[in-house]
Amino acid sequence: MRALSVQQPWAWLIVNGWKNVENRTWKTNVRGEIAIHAGKTFDHAGYEWVEEAFPEIWMPSPEEFEKGGIVGTVKIHDCVEEMTSPWFFGPYGFVLVGGIHKNFKPCRGQLGFFNVDY
Repeated sequence: MRALSVQQPWAWLIVNGWKNVENRTWKTNVRGEIAIHAGKTFDHAGYEWVEEAFPEIWMPSPEEFEKGGIVGTVKIHDCVEEMTSPWFFGPYGFVLVGGIHKNFKPCRGQLGFFNVDY
């Protein structure tokens, strides 16, 4: 299965169905189910932004997030250059549907899409 590494809390937001787009500087033709890998780096500024912009979303405290492994799956439906989602910042957005949180599986991440035994 292909995987994509995403910093926390973004990985958590994707697999829990809140974040419907993953912003990248590059396009993709990949479609279908992929695994979401939570990188070891935590985006503290992003966490604070989510708390302010989406007070209805309960998130774990920063130290509780799983890091350094697969946290779930999602389907890539499309790749767009504009979108009305509040999560879209571009320049490209991988449109995501059906995020599913799954049992954590430690593994190393890589840049871009990479293959995992999942």
